[in-house]
Amino acid sequence: MSNKYKNAKVDLTTANVTTLYTAPSATTALVKSILVSEYSGNADTLTVTLTDAAASPAIFSLFKTKAIGANTTVELLTQPLTVQEGEIIKVTAANGNRLHVVASLLEIT
Repeated sequence: MSNKYKNAKVDLTTANVTTLYTAPSATTALVKSILVSEYSGNADTLTVTLTDAAASPAIFSLFKTKAIGANTTVELLTQPLTVQEGEIIKVTAANGNRLHVVASLLEIT
C-alpha cells in the first residue's frame, strides 16, 4: 500500500457545479479537511455533494446551501470523509468570485 498526502483546491468563479476531487482508480481517499474561505466581503452559500459514479450516478448531499459569512473561513468536516474509487466531490457556490475551497486528503492505493 502506498499513502500520498494531497490537497485539492478550486476558486469558484461561477455558480456552476465544479469538481473539487475525484478519487483515482484503485484508490481510497480520506478527506481530513474541507476549508471554505469567503474573500469578497459578501456572505455566500455553498453546496457540497458526493457523486457515486458506479451507481448510475447517485448524488448524495453533504452540505446543502451551507452559509459562509463575509470574510470568514469555515471548516466543513468534523470527522474524516472516505471517498472511494471513482467517487467525486463537487462544490457549487450561490455566486461566483466569492469562495475558495481547499480539501486536504490522504490517498491510499
